[in-house]
Amino acid sequence: MAPACIVFAVYVIAPIFQSIWISFYDWDGIGVSTWVGLGNYAELFHDDTFYTAIGNNLIWLVLYFLALPAGLLLAIFLNQTVTGVRLYKSLFFFPFVISQVVVGLIFSWFYAPDFGLLYRLIRTLTGAEVAILADERYVTYGIIAAGLWPQIAYCMILYLAALNTVSKEQIEAARIDGAKGWRMLLHIVLPQLMPATFIAIVVTIIGALRSFDLISIMTKGGPYGTSTVLSYFMYEQALSEYGFRMGYGAAIAVVLFLMMMALISGFVWRMMRDGKVGH
Repeated sequence: MAPACIVFAVYVIAPIFQSIWISFYDWDGIGVSTWVGLGNYAELFHDDTFYTAIGNNLIWLVLYFLALPAGLLLAIFLNQTVTGVRLYKSLFFFPFVISQVVVGLIFSWFYAPDFGLLYRLIRTLTGAEVAILADERYVTYGIIAAGLWPQIAYCMILYLAALNTVSKEQIEAARIDGAKGWRMLLHIVLPQLMPATFIAIVVTIIGALRSFDLISIMTKGGPYGTSTVLSYFMYEQALSEYGFRMGYGAAIAVVLFLMMMALISGFVWRMMRDGKVGH
């Protein structure tokens, strides 16, 4: 394991501490850095865009968890003996294998005014003209819908693989005892799917908090910054026309990292406490 540990330390652990160190400086990434201590954090907590980004990240986090039950239901359906099941599996698996850039472009066309399918459907049914990506009320939810498409496919794959490991003996014993339907799912199947659920939750938390690709492709944080999240806000401050504020961008990255670690660590601790994760 030594080579893997060395690579992990050099390319993951060291950059984390380096980012924390940079967050204490005013630095443009090229010239001389100036020590500002907690100045970047003080400015950050007085920045309205920061709170908009956190609010959007929380919306992403809550709605992204819809991928778990949706993925589970699809996996249960595809695990049955159904005519054409291989075709269905391919169709549902497709969103996972295409890039986020392609997903963003597809949904941008789907929402587009004048020729977008959803735009025309809403106009036909209600008479209203709704440009999802240009409306402050709907833009975040429109991007999340695009993100959920491949995320549901990923959860489906996890659960589909896990369903093959479910004990048939327990299923038969439960049937003999009269269990079926929701009782079978809740008391027999789901407990055996906890390892897959654990992975799905962790990956979903990470995916929701580091959402960047779709926002960059679909809105660039607009309209008027209302769809921005912490990862895109960090990019804007550190690597865009805002002046290459590497220290300020690093401070945003540290806050995002701490949020992610707090959520994942709390979830892992609770799972281990309840004995739902194998030792």
